[in-house]
Parts: sequence; structure tokens; C-alpha cells
Amino acid sequence: MSPDSILAGFAAAAVRAATPLAFAAAGELLVERAGVINIGIEGMMIVGAYAGYVAAHAAGQGAGLLAGAAGGAAMGLMFAALVVGLRVQQVIAGTALSMLGLALTASLHRAHAAIIQTDSLPPVAITRVPLLADTPVIGPAFFAQPMATYLLYLLFPAIAWVFYRSVAGVALRATGEAPMAVVAAGHSPARIQALAIVAGGALAGTGGAILSVVHAGTFVDGMTAGRGFVAVAIVALGRWTPIGVATSALVFGAVSAVQYLAQSLGWRVPYTLVLAAPYAITLVAMAAFRGHRPPPAQLGKPLRDGP
Repeated sequence: MSPDSILAGFAAAAVRAATPLAFAAAGELLVERAGVINIGIEGMMIVGAYAGYVAAHAAGQGAGLLAGAAGGAAMGLMFAALVVGLRVQQVIAGTALSMLGLALTASLHRAHAAIIQTDSLPPVAITRVPLLADTPVIGPAFFAQPMATYLLYLLFPAIAWVFYRSVAGVALRATGEAPMAVVAAGHSPARIQALAIVAGGALAGTGGAILSVVHAGTFVDGMTAGRGFVAVAIVALGRWTPIGVATSALVFGAVSAVQYLAQSLGWRVPYTLVLAAPYAITLVAMAAFRGHRPPPAQLGKPLRDGP
């Protein structure tokens, strides 16, 4: 293989690996800018992966992605009821939700596997953007991808516009910084947090559905493999900004794609090191960029009932 084809294959694999992470991280970005830390994102992703897999069996890829979003949103609603409605400690509630999602999907999958004829979904078509897909390296990486990846290209600009150009975005960011100011402006911080959590759950569920429907073509117990927790790290590494989170997700995707590069070049790299690389890079990068931008002031703190 030529160096250009190896590089193009690596770049394409990096974008594919980054796609579900980026969807989940986008959802976590919404939640954290509203002042909530969502450790339950792993559970939302795995429920989205299973719901998407079941729906795709019945009605195709589009239905699978919608079902994944709905499954993640349902888990988000449960999380919102706990941390916004009942003021349960956020990390504890999120951890419990992740464990629930992993256990529930494993149980449902075993029951479902006894009914269906096959557990494999048809492969998802690659959509090439005319002219752009023929650009060396960049073209195959960004413009010869499944349709779900192109949705991601619209997602982050949309989030940036909402954050910085809309009243709703200002209220969301203010909820994570000074919720009493939001109250003074006539808005409800609790409602804003709840909506952000449900929307974040829908995006996390979409990321999970992309894993099962678009990438794997099947469902495997625990197939998210910690990606939800990686998404939380991506948001911190991206310093709570849309462009930073998108860039960090792509970096994590590139690290995950190293295994494909190693195979192409014949490197003998232990697979366990490849699996550990994203987490090691997280620790190094967060230490290197520590203090460059503080997190939202109210992140992880429950809302107060009054001044």
C-alpha cells in the first residue's frame, strides 16, 4: 500500500471512531454547561445502542437512529428526575444509571436473541460527496462516510449558534454559572437543566445507536466499552466549548484508529496498549491544559431553592 492510501485509511478510521464519541460528548457538553455532570452517559449510550439495534432490525437504519435517540432521552428523563427533581447527588445517580443501562440491555438482549433469526444488520452504505470525496486524504476521511457522520458536521455549528447567538443558549450557560441570575431574569434553572439532560441523553443515545447500527451491525453486551466516560473526559479536555469538544473527539478517534495504522504498517503493538492509549492521553492532556479555562461554576452542585 502507498503512504497516501495508508494515511487516507487512517484518517477515515479516525473520523469513524470519533463519530459516536462526538455525539455523546456534544450531549455531555449541553448538560455540563447547564451545571450538571452526567456520569450516566454510559448507560444512555448503551440503551441507545440496544434500542437502535432492535428498531433497525424492524424498520431500517433511520428508525434505528431515531430509536437510539429516544432510548437515550428516556434515560435522560430518568436522570433529570433524580438530580433535578429529587436533588440526588449527581455522580452517585449517574453511576447507578450507567449500571442499570448495562444490566438492562444485557438482559433484554438475551431474551431478544432467542426470538430473532439473525443478529446481524445489513451494512450501511457509504455516501460520497461529489468532488470533495476525491480530495487526497481529506476527501476519503471526511466526505466518504456514512450519512450519520454528516449529521455530526451540522451538529456542532448548531450547538455553537445556540450557545452564543440565542436567548436559550445564554440562559443555558447562565444556569451553569449563576442560576440565581437566571431566576431573576424570569427563567427556571430546574427546567433548563432538565431539558438539557434530556437533549444530552438523546445525543448520547444517538451515539450508541451509531455504534450498533452503523459501525458494528449488531449488538454486543457492554459494547460501549467506557465510551460514555471518555465523552465526559472529551468535554473537559475541550474546555467546555463546541469547537474544543469537536477537536478533542477527533483526537480520541485518531488514537483509537492507531490499531488500523499498526495493522497496515505491520507494527507489532500489543492490543492492550492501544485500548489504554485514549485514557493515558486524557490524563496527559488534562494535566497539560490544566487551568486554561475553568469549568462552569455550578458544575456538579445541586440547585438551591432560594437565595
